[in-house]
Amino acid sequence: MGGSALFETYNRAPLRFERGEGVWLYTESGERYLDFAAGIAVNSLGHSHPHLVETLKTQAEKLWHVSNLYEVPEQTRLAERLTDATFADKVFFANSGAEALECAIKTARRYHYAKGNPERYRIITFEGAFHGRTLATIAAGGQPKYLEGFGPKVQGFDQVPFGDLEALEKAITEETAAILIEPVQGEGGIRPIEADMLARLRGFCEKHGLLLIYDEVQCGIGRTGKLFAYQWSGVAPDIMAIAKGIGGGFPMAACLASDEAASGIVPGVHGTTFGGNPLAMAVGNAVLDVVLEEGFLDEVKRKSLLLKQSLASVVDEFPEVFESVRGSGLMLGLKCRMPNGEVNLAFRRHNFLAVPAGDNVVRLLPPLNVTDEEIRIAVEAIRDAASDLALPARKAGSAA
Repeated sequence: MGGSALFETYNRAPLRFERGEGVWLYTESGERYLDFAAGIAVNSLGHSHPHLVETLKTQAEKLWHVSNLYEVPEQTRLAERLTDATFADKVFFANSGAEALECAIKTARRYHYAKGNPERYRIITFEGAFHGRTLATIAAGGQPKYLEGFGPKVQGFDQVPFGDLEALEKAITEETAAILIEPVQGEGGIRPIEADMLARLRGFCEKHGLLLIYDEVQCGIGRTGKLFAYQWSGVAPDIMAIAKGIGGGFPMAACLASDEAASGIVPGVHGTTFGGNPLAMAVGNAVLDVVLEEGFLDEVKRKSLLLKQSLASVVDEFPEVFESVRGSGLMLGLKCRMPNGEVNLAFRRHNFLAVPAGDNVVRLLPPLNVTDEEIRIAVEAIRDAASDLALPARKAGSAA
């Protein structure tokens, strides 16, 4: 037996980080990288945030796990803070985005079942979506590369082209239970959904008795400059899945729902062993302590504008490399003209970390508390990498 003892699942970069501080990561040899990947939008407050570290240490010395056989006071507190700040009345805590989506899907199906309509179980989704890696969520996402080799696709998901409302209305049948959408597609290439389209989706749901589900696993918890991306449109869902940023690096997730949407969820129909454990709840509350602090989200909006304007000048300067900058808040994407993998590798050579996405985009997902100076350093690294990539093309052009 040779090679690694790990499943051959990831094409990992040849980097091993020993510690992190704020927006910086340090390798075992002491080399420093500017981290605009943030664990794929997870490290919402950067690495080793003092309040999160202290909260976790304090809780770790008291209680780690008891299961949901008993009351967990911090669960109640975090649920109340989330419902106070959103459309929701009820919260179910889980461990990952995929689990939160599974709960959302089951909640929607169970709602119709409890109303005496068990035939209403199908959910409409959109091309380019990413909802997780479980058998149900890869079926919801519908991308062939994630479905291949895992047997028959889980039934109950009807996919329509991104932004095609006519196709969506045609897809609604008497078996349709809900519409599921990311207010900003993350893996799909940082593609925000227009407020008007969300309003139209809400209208379809009212007209046909459907539930509207938002996947805010990546775009939630302040990432776009509001606590949740849907709040820019004012179009509330019935159910919402969140994860990533709410744990600030600690694995946790939640499914939020209105009383009406959650009416079919009764004791025994859903559950989790680890979800809502004391460690996760303590950290989730600590994240909200910071993100809900007065002025914090205003700063995210201001820094977003600074970063987006700075990136626009780099796009103008290197049209051979970049086509455009897109996104909102500190969830931005650079649409590339050359393969995004090459661009991402060039970034890494300049000790700058980002995340490739669909539609030939590279995602920039810095911690929400990134400083103006760190944004300046990031833009310089992007400019230097773009210069490296553009130089061969420019040399060839001048030689011709």
